[in-house]
Amino acid sequence: MNQELRKMIVEALAFGNVLDESNLGVSRFGREEKTSRFIRLDMVKFLLYLSVSDDIISDEEAQFFKDYLGYNFQSAQIESLVEKFELKEETFQQTVPFSFGVLLEADRQIIMQSGKNPGAALAAKRFGIRDMYSGGFYPFPDDETRWAWWARHIYFNRYIDAQKPVYGELLNLVKNKDYFVITTNVDHQFQRAGFDKKRLFYTQGDYGLFQSANPAIQKTYDNEEWVMKAMEAQGFVKDEQGLFCVPEDEKLLMRIPSELIPKCPDDGSDMTMNLRADDSFVEDEGWHKASAAYSDFIRRHENLHVLYLELGVGANTPVIIKYPFWQMTLSNENAV
Repeated sequence: MNQELRKMIVEALAFGNVLDESNLGVSRFGREEKTSRFIRLDMVKFLLYLSVSDDIISDEEAQFFKDYLGYNFQSAQIESLVEKFELKEETFQQTVPFSFGVLLEADRQIIMQSGKNPGAALAAKRFGIRDMYSGGFYPFPDDETRWAWWARHIYFNRYIDAQKPVYGELLNLVKNKDYFVITTNVDHQFQRAGFDKKRLFYTQGDYGLFQSANPAIQKTYDNEEWVMKAMEAQGFVKDEQGLFCVPEDEKLLMRIPSELIPKCPDDGSDMTMNLRADDSFVEDEGWHKASAAYSDFIRRHENLHVLYLELGVGANTPVIIKYPFWQMTLSNENAV
C-alpha cells in the first residue's frame, strides 16, 4: 500500500467532515449536499484515474478501493466505471474531480510538452503516468527506477525555465510595487523568473530539496548536483544551450545505478522529497524565515490599499491562500 496516498485520502475525507460540521455544503444540481460525500465521490474518480494509468485493471487495483474507500469493486465494475466517466478520454480533463482538477490540468502540461520534456514522455509510454501528481504515488518496481523518475521530474520542473513567459510578465507588473508572493507551487519558477527571494513563501516545499526519512533530522538538502548526475546516468546529453535532451540514438535508461540512490549525509537513512504530503514534512530554517516575512507583510499592510491577487488556486488546499484571501478582502474595506 502507498502510505502517502492513503494519508492524502484520509486527510481529504477528514477535511470534508470538518466542513460538514461547519454546515458548509456543496451546491450540486440545485441542492445542497454534504461536502464529505462529494469529496468521497471525487476520490473514487481519482482512484479510477490512477488505476487505468497503465491501461491494465487488475484485482490488486480493485483492492485499492476496498482498502482506501471501502468499496468492493470487481475488475469488471472498474472497467465499466472507467467507461462511464470517460477516464481514458481527453474529456476527463473537463470532468476531473474538483479536488484535483487544477493540479492535473497544470501538471498535464508536462506530458503535452513531451518535446521539451522527454522524461515525461518516457514515463507516459512505459508506466502510463499521465501527470506529475499521480506519478509521485506510482508504485515503481524498485528504488533505482523510482529515483530515476524523480530525477527527470525534478530536472524538467525545477532546473529549467518555464516554457511560457507568464512568470516574467507577472514580474513586470509588480516589480516596482510593494508585493509579496505566497504559493503552493514547488517548482521555484517565481525565483527563476527574477522575483525577489525575500518576497517569496513556498508553503508546500521545493523540488530542489531533499529531506531525511528520519523524522529526527529536521533539515533539508540541496539536490541539484544529484539531479545532474542522475540525468547523465540515464543517458541524457546536454545540447548547445546546456539543457539535457535525448541523445541521437534515443537510447535512455529508466533507472539509475544503486550507488546513486540518495541517502542522508548525516545518518545514511533514506531520503525523500521536501514536499508536504503529511506531518513528516520538514519546515526548515528557510521555510520559517519566509513564513515570518509573509506574516510581517500581511501585518504591515493590514487595512491598507491592497490587491489580493489569486492566480490558479484550486480546491486542493484552499486554507493556505484562497480562504485567507477571501477573509482579508472581506475584512479590509480598502482592499481591491
